[in-house]
Amino acid sequence: MKHGKKYVEAAKLIEKAKLYEADEAIALVKKSASAKFDETVELHIRTGCDSRHADQQIRGAVVLPNGTGKTVKVLVFAKGTKLDEAQAAGADYVGGDELIPKIQNEGWLDFDVVVATPDMMGVVGRLGKVLGPKGLMPNPKAGTVTMDVAKAIADIKAGKIEYRLDKANIVHVPIGKASFTEQQLTENYNAIMEAISKAKPSSVKGQYLKSISLATTMGPGVKIVANRY
Repeated sequence: MKHGKKYVEAAKLIEKAKLYEADEAIALVKKSASAKFDETVELHIRTGCDSRHADQQIRGAVVLPNGTGKTVKVLVFAKGTKLDEAQAAGADYVGGDELIPKIQNEGWLDFDVVVATPDMMGVVGRLGKVLGPKGLMPNPKAGTVTMDVAKAIADIKAGKIEYRLDKANIVHVPIGKASFTEQQLTENYNAIMEAISKAKPSSVKGQYLKSISLATTMGPGVKIVANRY
């Protein structure tokens, strides 16, 4: 894969074989951000888990102390008074059965997170084939299946992100934007690492976190010391 001039220049700042401390890595990643837009800083964690086993799954959510830097659109499936509650709490879209054809047939996906009350999961389940592959299916572990829709919306808007293991046993999460200060990115990084450390499945043998790297959307990766966890 051929990289552009800016990427090549940014890559010169980083020693490929070196494992950096988190604060050094964050400083380097900020320096290497060269795109014309405010790049997202992404964290990639390769684990020793085996996602084929149900008891080695990692899934949860954490509220980043400094948010994600992104405006998140929330869709809430609810009924009765919960619809009003969701609207009052700042949901971007609220509804029930009537939204199914819009999503299924018209391909409407103008939202980033889906929240549902437990009594609506039968309805939302019909969208499994659409929402599932995009990681948008509400889930109790992530706090997106709940009767307390107001709290769920407030947390999401404040910077709550979901983390989960992919098929390659890697967790990919954003920790903010390149425009964030080093301190803001460090605080967000620490919050995620603490949550993922606590989420270690008891059945995982050997090293839990095999490698950790940080990169901006368009920038090179910076490897971080992983044996702290």
